[in-house]
Amino acid sequence: MTRGPWHVAVLMGGWSAERPVSLSSGEGVAKALESRGHRVTRIDMDRDVALRLSETRPDVVFNALHGVPGEDGTVQGMMDLMGFTYTHSGLATSVIAIDKQLTKQALVPHGIPMPGGHIVPSESLFEGDPLPRPYVVKPVNEGSSVGVAIVTEGGNYGSPIGRDVEGPWLHFEELLAEPYIRGRELTTAVLGDEALLVTELRPKSGFYDFDAKYTDGMTEHVCPADIPPEIGEACKAIALRAHQLLGCKGASRSDFRWDDEQGIEGLFLLEVNTQPGMTPLSLVPEQAARLGIDYAELVERIVEDALNGARIAANGGAKHG
Repeated sequence: MTRGPWHVAVLMGGWSAERPVSLSSGEGVAKALESRGHRVTRIDMDRDVALRLSETRPDVVFNALHGVPGEDGTVQGMMDLMGFTYTHSGLATSVIAIDKQLTKQALVPHGIPMPGGHIVPSESLFEGDPLPRPYVVKPVNEGSSVGVAIVTEGGNYGSPIGRDVEGPWLHFEELLAEPYIRGRELTTAVLGDEALLVTELRPKSGFYDFDAKYTDGMTEHVCPADIPPEIGEACKAIALRAHQLLGCKGASRSDFRWDDEQGIEGLFLLEVNTQPGMTPLSLVPEQAARLGIDYAELVERIVEDALNGARIAANGGAKHG
């Protein structure tokens, strides 16, 4: 596949909690493609997105959306019906990967280590703890640490949790409750069929939540992570295996917790992000840069992956997961 020039529609924005991140990702992608001589149409997604794509008729859509409905299969299904080639994962993969419980059901039987836990009605948290403290509650199908709360013995949520206390229980009918894994936050990007590096994320305060991810200066990125070689290799192997088992395309990012007192037994995959951020603070561009892949080349490689997938599909292969 030659490198263009292509007409690329960059789909960004939307109305999820991650809209600002998506706008930043999309603008970075658009500028990178333009710097390489490609024609770019920016589309800030609204309810008329199908009409706007029909009018634009791009060679390929770069999906820079984060969260619902750009990451959960909704937009992917629309583009499949309309016959558009698009970056990143397809409908079935997106439906599974956005749902943390479905992801566990897909990966754990194949030996991927993930935390235990179960789905609980939010209302039940006001009556008693679903797990021994400390534990984590999080929305089942949100990304970027949106709505994550760590419930500890001496925390400010109360025991039982108070109905008037701010937390994800006020905004979601069901939550995933998991045991809290002490230790270190690690993440590994996968590009195509290659796991890149392992980054350790060290928040300056608290834990690696939405603000820590996307506010400059709030988190230190140690890349490559200062961890034992066997832990680094395990992260990369698990990330690549999860990418393949879920049928991810283009780029993905796997997030881990590692209890460094437990060695390899303390390493757990938390989730697989099928639409990883492409902002100046994002981890996939950072890891790629460490390996000599600059931002514009990274964007082109993701687009090429989509175009090659479409070509293979046209010749009788599978297009999207």
